Amino acid sequence: MEVLGIDVGGTGIKGNIVDTDTGALIGEKFKIKTPTPATPEAIIECLKQMVEQFKWHGKKIGIGFPSVIKNGYSLTASNIDPAFINYHINHEFSLALGCDVKVVNDADAAGIAEITYGKGKGVNGLVIFITLGTGIGSAVFYNGQLLGNTELGHLKYKKSIFEKYASNSARELKHLGWKKWAKELNVYLNHLDLLLSPQLILIGGGVSKFFDQYTQYLDVKTKVDNAALFNDAGIVGAAMAAV
Repeated sequence: MEVLGIDVGGTGIKGNIVDTDTGALIGEKFKIKTPTPATPEAIIECLKQMVEQFKWHGKKIGIGFPSVIKNGYSLTASNIDPAFINYHINHEFSLALGCDVKVVNDADAAGIAEITYGKGKGVNGLVIFITLGTGIGSAVFYNGQLLGNTELGHLKYKKSIFEKYASNSARELKHLGWKKWAKELNVYLNHLDLLLSPQLILIGGGVSKFFDQYTQYLDVKTKVDNAALFNDAGIVGAAMAAV
């Protein structure tokens, strides 16, 4: 089945049509900048632009979104406008786009793709998938089943939370080299390992394609690997969540 998948991030919104039976992207993906401020009205305009770009007339759209999503509502807004807190997101997006829209947490969406088609496929026990981008998203799976909305990037660290130190935006903001940034990431990964004792930790998001630049600086007992779907996982998983 073909579904339009859209991945809404703190800095960019990207989408593509996805064959949900194979996880393959169909054609070229399209990306636009996330508006500032990222209000519901502004995000909806970007989503309409995405629909127009792909001339999408299908019945379903799946959207990965940087928020805790529960019962069709977005409940948090760490890298988007606070107007999205307690916002009836499934209903409002469906109304605006004129079709059935299913919204899920963006990291959960990416994790769904990676556990189905990537390196998490067939792994028993606990798998932690994290996305390193504007913030840190997380998706946790036990025997292939998602434990949704985990938000492990918000674990307390130093004077704030881990995503302020180990995300890709933290690396860029502080102009850190791979080695120095990886020291913070290593602390984070070891903290996850201590708390949850996973079988596997997978790294997704924009920095997953640069894994060879920092993997030698990571010292974690549990196996750490980069995501097979790289930064396309969010689009693929969003489409899958819609069906």
